[in-house]
Amino acid sequence: MSRRLRIVVEYDGTDFAGWQQQIDQRTVQATLESAIREMTGETVFVRGAGRTDAGVHADGQVASFDLAANIPPHGLLRGLNTILPRDLAIVDVAEAAADFDARFSARGKVYRYTVWNHFVRSPRLARTSWHVRQPVDTDAVRRAAAVLVGEHDFRAFRASDCDRKTTNRIVRRLDVERQGPHLTFDIEATAFLKNMVRIVVGTLVDIGRGRIPEDAPARMLATGDRSAGGMTAPPGGLTLLRVIY
Repeated sequence: MSRRLRIVVEYDGTDFAGWQQQIDQRTVQATLESAIREMTGETVFVRGAGRTDAGVHADGQVASFDLAANIPPHGLLRGLNTILPRDLAIVDVAEAAADFDARFSARGKVYRYTVWNHFVRSPRLARTSWHVRQPVDTDAVRRAAAVLVGEHDFRAFRASDCDRKTTNRIVRRLDVERQGPHLTFDIEATAFLKNMVRIVVGTLVDIGRGRIPEDAPARMLATGDRSAGGMTAPPGGLTLLRVIY
C-alpha cells in the first residue's frame, strides 16, 4: 500500500534547466526522482507545485509523490539529503492526505524577485539577483506596481509560448521594498502565467530607470499589448518563496 508524501524543497536553480524533467537535461524533478529511486528502489513521479524555469530558485517549492516503502518521514529527509547535490535539498517531509496534489491543491504562490541596484556588481549576489547599474526611481515603481494588484487579464505579461488557456489572474499583493541598493519585489497571486513575474519586474524596472512611461502596466492590461511593456527580467533574480494551500 503506497502513501502520499509532501515535501518542501529548496534549490539554487542556476545550474538546473528548470523544474520539469527534460531529455538529457539536469532538472530538479529528475534529480529528486533519481535520489528517491536510489534510496528506495521505487520509480516515482514527483509533481511540483510550480514548474520553475531554468535559472529560477526556490526556498519553498512543494512537491508530492506516492511511495510504498515504509520509511518514516525523518528517515527519508536524512537519507535523501545525503544523496542530493549541494544545490538541492529537501527541508521537510510529511505524510499527506491521499487526495493532496502539490500543484492542483495550491491556492496561491509567493515569488520574490531581487535586484542589486548599484553601479558595482555584487559577486555574492550574482547567482540570485539581477544587477541593474542605472538608478531606479522606487516611488515611480511603486505607483506603477499598484495598478497590477487585483484581478486582471495578464495576457500581455506572459511568454509567447505560454500554454495556459485562461489569462485572468488575481494578484493579491505586489510589495516593492528597498534597503540601500537591495531592491525586492514580492508578488503573491492565485496563479502565474509563464514568465509573468519576470515581465512584471522587467517592466517596472524599466519604468524606474525612465525607459518606458509610468502608465505602461495600465496600457498593457487594457490592450493586451506586450510591446508596450519593458524587458523580461533575467531568471536568476527570481525565487519561489512559498506555496499557499
